Amino acid sequence: MQRKLKIRRTMGLLLSSCAIVCTNGIIVPKAAAQTEAFSEPIIVTARKREENLQDVPLSVAALGSDQIEALKIRDLGDLSVGIPNVSFDDVGTQRGTANFAIRGLGINSSIPSIDPTVGTFVDGVYLGTNAGLVFDVFDLESIEILRGPQGTLFGRNVTGGAVLLRTQRPGDEFEGAVRVAIDGGGDGGINTYVMGNIGGPITDSLRARVSAYYNDDQGWFENLNTGENFGELRQFMIRPTIVWEPSYNTELVLRYEYTDIEGDGPAGQSHINGLGVPGTPVNHPRDSFDFSINTEGYHRSTTHFATAEFNVDVGDNGTITNIAGYRDLSQDSVSDLDAQPISLFDARFQIESEQFSNELRYSGTIGDNLDLTAGLYYFELDLSYGEGRRILGALTPDGSPALTQDGGGDYEVTTFAAFMALDYALSEHWSVQAGLRYTHEEKSVDIASLSLNVNSPCSVIDNSCAFDFSDEESWTSLDPKIGVTYNINDDALVYAHWARGHRSGGYNLRNTAADTVNFGPGPFDEETVDNFELGFKSEWDFGRINAALFFNDISDMQREVVLTDPTSGVVQLVRNTADAEIFGFEADGLFFLTPSLVLDASIGWLDADYTDIFFDLSGDGVINAADFDLRIPRAADLTWSIGLNHDLDIGSWGTLSSRISYSYRDDEAFSDDNRGFILDQEILNAGFDLRSADGMWTFSIYGRNLLNSVKHGGDGQLPTNLGPLPLGGTFAPLNKGRVIGAQLTIDF
Repeated sequence: MQRKLKIRRTMGLLLSSCAIVCTNGIIVPKAAAQTEAFSEPIIVTARKREENLQDVPLSVAALGSDQIEALKIRDLGDLSVGIPNVSFDDVGTQRGTANFAIRGLGINSSIPSIDPTVGTFVDGVYLGTNAGLVFDVFDLESIEILRGPQGTLFGRNVTGGAVLLRTQRPGDEFEGAVRVAIDGGGDGGINTYVMGNIGGPITDSLRARVSAYYNDDQGWFENLNTGENFGELRQFMIRPTIVWEPSYNTELVLRYEYTDIEGDGPAGQSHINGLGVPGTPVNHPRDSFDFSINTEGYHRSTTHFATAEFNVDVGDNGTITNIAGYRDLSQDSVSDLDAQPISLFDARFQIESEQFSNELRYSGTIGDNLDLTAGLYYFELDLSYGEGRRILGALTPDGSPALTQDGGGDYEVTTFAAFMALDYALSEHWSVQAGLRYTHEEKSVDIASLSLNVNSPCSVIDNSCAFDFSDEESWTSLDPKIGVTYNINDDALVYAHWARGHRSGGYNLRNTAADTVNFGPGPFDEETVDNFELGFKSEWDFGRINAALFFNDISDMQREVVLTDPTSGVVQLVRNTADAEIFGFEADGLFFLTPSLVLDASIGWLDADYTDIFFDLSGDGVINAADFDLRIPRAADLTWSIGLNHDLDIGSWGTLSSRISYSYRDDEAFSDDNRGFILDQEILNAGFDLRSADGMWTFSIYGRNLLNSVKHGGDGQLPTNLGPLPLGGTFAPLNKGRVIGAQLTIDF
């Protein structure tokens, strides 16, 4: 079924490096003396079985552990710019909240009941909320990025794509590593990392590994209101992993991860908003890192995450797998939403989330021609969300808020699914792919509207808020996929497929509208995406070229519509607002210029347009041409990257690897009315790794965002007046700019 895997030195290097071509234009080969390690191809699990990346008829980007380490990737946000048609943004309202987008399908929300369009899976377990995702990652085996709907195998609401993270497992030999890094570059302080792992066999059938991570960030920014460092963050993570093989065909993998995070709130910048109104009393240039706030806020979160994976080989070519996952997230944060040095609009956000999932599946080869994957899936989520707004403290003598709003809600989700996917070889060259997933999802809510709890403080988390809205709804969907692949030869293939994905309907836990009848918390209906894709993958003596052309037809697009409000500050409505079409392509190429010099390049392009509109997106009171002329948020027209990597043998010293890459992403709309937008990004990264001849130590110098490109997580529009006081401007949380650092790695 699979094409013959070529094992040759040059192509092996290209296959391993191809992962980076799909990311941010950086290729990371090992020392020349260790190039034999690159004879193995990159193995991915995009179809829930291990395959060579180049054999998978999907648009996939993948990074192995060596590439992740060489790129000094600390969190998924480091990959936000450079992967064609992909952005991994942190919205910034509550730190670590993912607003990921792939091929123009993304969200711009921190409301935890808004299902992400891009699903994140850790060791096969789906993470049910977008909160707490964009924090530091460590000791990963791989990162895979699947573009397009993945409804057949990954199901639940991944209409844009999926991100698969696999943590390292203990090996057959004792090994370990210690890494110490320090970096900085802004007006704030120093960022220090201490990381380590150790593991190996305990008995003939038992292996274990422990990974630990500590980060102490003194803050990259300076708060101009206080003149002090801002952006402090301390994170501790520990992850033990146990692998037990009681027999030749049975394996049990147990993982547990504990994470504790504490730091400052967001660095919110106020600049001229889409109506041309500057912030009052301070306003800063949009293309600067300047900000001035009086409520520095905080972010605190604790996560417990455990998985149990049980694998049994059946027959000669089949495996039964059961993966159970549990995640408990507790998060508490305060943000200065007016982005001003006076108390106008602050908010506290609390999340208590508990999820459990179980997937049972079979994957194997039947006969000579059929690869089959089939399974059952169960998911449940219990979440409580509390929000408290404190408004117009500047009007009172002691700074206490003149107006308070409190609310949130309890949210329960239960999902059942059955899925099947097959790949059948018609001949040596032709094969067909087909799949189907049935999903039934139930959601129930009890909501306390913020607009109905004015100057009556309460807490959903403490069960002291009265609920004014209760409801439950269910959705059933079928997600089919049909495709065909033509293997031109052992080194090239062409594929085409149609795939459908659904995002189930839901509710808005942040109900702030005064009109709870017409603009209440829901339910809103499910979103449907039909994806048509034509792709090409190839390997050549000089390198590799991959490309994909796609068309997405989106029905009942779910959007969070943000409206400014002189009483509440902002009002967020979640509605099915429109139908849309997104046409685009992505391509990447890798070129082996010499045995030690590699060039890579990638490009992505989108053309996203509304075809029908059901909600007044422009805010002018009618649905007209002005609405159809709006850009779809989170859909940058153009992304591209180019990079070089060089490997130099320096004799008894070892090997010096140098790398440089440039990545670009167009500006993009943030809000549906296009008054908020995100600046274009120009990211220049570079680094040097000096690896000793015995491979025991590596000294690295690295630089990220060397052009100091300004990037905001969002661009929230604020009302011209809040109560009797002028406000205007924006709440636009800043990301770090230029970072320069050094790292020492000791392997043993």
